[in-house]
Amino acid sequence: MKRIGFLSFGHWTPSPHSEVRTASDALLQSIDLAVAAEELGADGAYFRVHHFARQLGSPFPLLAAVGARTKKIEIGTAVIDMRYENPMYMVEDAGAADIIAGGRLQLGISRGSPEQVIDGWRYFGYVPAEGETHAEMARRHAEVFLEVLKGKGFAQRIPARYRRSTRRASPAPW
Repeated sequence: MKRIGFLSFGHWTPSPHSEVRTASDALLQSIDLAVAAEELGADGAYFRVHHFARQLGSPFPLLAAVGARTKKIEIGTAVIDMRYENPMYMVEDAGAADIIAGGRLQLGISRGSPEQVIDGWRYFGYVPAEGETHAEMARRHAEVFLEVLKGKGFAQRIPARYRRSTRRASPAPW
């Protein structure tokens, strides 16, 4: 065996018999689990992203916290459903988490899986384009994410003549 890690869904339940009763418990215990796994010699700590359930749903704050508390364990997701993601925000959030983790972030992405609700991505503001399936929308989001992640530019800078100067006040061009 070359490498070993763990996958956590981050389930919680308000049951009095549970050690993980709240989202806060799930997040903080996930951080502690990754730290303990690294101390024991594990190579990876991965977290499943699942919306509309009592599970981990927002990976990047968790991954950044795990990255800040660990030194060498690989951290990542298994998996992020791209139907729910804004690829531009995701690049920024993933980039910040990776910087905090010192380059140890590994992301798993998908085009969808069984859900807790019907067309859940719609509640996040995403609708497939005309004639596009939800899986095709996820692929499109993934393609944009991967292109931007490679460093492909996607916006034009404001020309220097329109930028505000710190030396003198100038009226806005609009």
